[in-house]
Amino acid sequence: MSMAWLRWITAVGRLRMIHAGRNWRTASYTVDPLAPDSSSAMRRSASWLGVTSRGSRVAVEHAVRIRAHAVTLRNFIHTKLAYILGSSRGAMSPRSKIIAAAILFSSGGAAIKWCSFGAWQLAACRAGVAMLTILILLPEARRGWSWRTIVVGFAYAATTLLYVQANKHTTAASAIFLQSTSPLFILLLAPLLLGEHATRRDIIQTAVMGAGLGLFFLGLDRPSATAPNPALGNVLAAICAVTWAFAVMGYRWLAARGSSVAAAAVSGNLTAAMIALVMAQPLAAGRSGDWAVVVSLGVCQLGIPYLFLARAVPRVRALEVGLFLLIEPVLNPIWAWLVHGETPGPATLVGGAVILGATAGRMIVDVRGAAKNKTGPPLGEPVC
Repeated sequence: MSMAWLRWITAVGRLRMIHAGRNWRTASYTVDPLAPDSSSAMRRSASWLGVTSRGSRVAVEHAVRIRAHAVTLRNFIHTKLAYILGSSRGAMSPRSKIIAAAILFSSGGAAIKWCSFGAWQLAACRAGVAMLTILILLPEARRGWSWRTIVVGFAYAATTLLYVQANKHTTAASAIFLQSTSPLFILLLAPLLLGEHATRRDIIQTAVMGAGLGLFFLGLDRPSATAPNPALGNVLAAICAVTWAFAVMGYRWLAARGSSVAAAAVSGNLTAAMIALVMAQPLAAGRSGDWAVVVSLGVCQLGIPYLFLARAVPRVRALEVGLFLLIEPVLNPIWAWLVHGETPGPATLVGGAVILGATAGRMIVDVRGAAKNKTGPPLGEPVC
């Protein structure tokens, strides 16, 4: 057996260790130069396996080479995610991760309305793709399961099912802004359930955002092609706000006890997919564009944002998480307007400006406060 083949086996073994969370960058740079140098070893290994024909040897060589490139690509993705999601100096701060998650979350309303699948089938497929995305990209999602992750997963499952149903019945703006009242429930319940008391800044920011949300109800939505039953959709969105408040507090509860937040997200998506799949029968074949939307929703609108939340929640209080996620409802109606022509009225624009201004103002105050504090934020993390 050649030294190149031995080095290749050693590198693959290192990759398996790295997959458990050790020394990400080293493996990426170790495997890359070994992949092209191992072709002769691949051919010899084919003969050792009893493959004699030239075509079979070429097939084995291509199979091994494809596997080598797949492992290298997987490690490259993990390396970049570890850099972005980690706690190094160049990585994103916890609050920046929450803001990035909110931006990705905001694409949901327009995409859900564009897909021709029924609400239940769309919710099932969306949750299934998101579950696979989180399982593949976050190693901690595959371990640390407990009864707590199941309980929090039920709160998330209710949220994702109600969100899809609400967007199918009412406008994207109404659905997301009603759901965005969740910080009000967090403000009321967090002291009781988590022992986290609101600060003066929290109360002021919540009051300003509540005023902004109230502006969205100055005018009543009329039924339309993309919002056939606004009254029902608004009720579902309001209930969704309560379940999302419990989910956010549940993530914080898990983090305080060392449990995996990512595992709870996987549990919630699995529960949502199973429930929605039963309710969706019979399933529709759909267009290729519908399935593209499903994949986009599962990966970009749910999966990747929850990677950010899984890293940020342990370092940010529950109320702050809910408040910074209110950037989502500012962008959500904009995407719906660009894709479907759902034109937000003046009250919607003013309300969005108030919410965005309150969020930006809070961030500026936090940055200045951290600059004056010599010790800085916990664990050396920048504020934004």
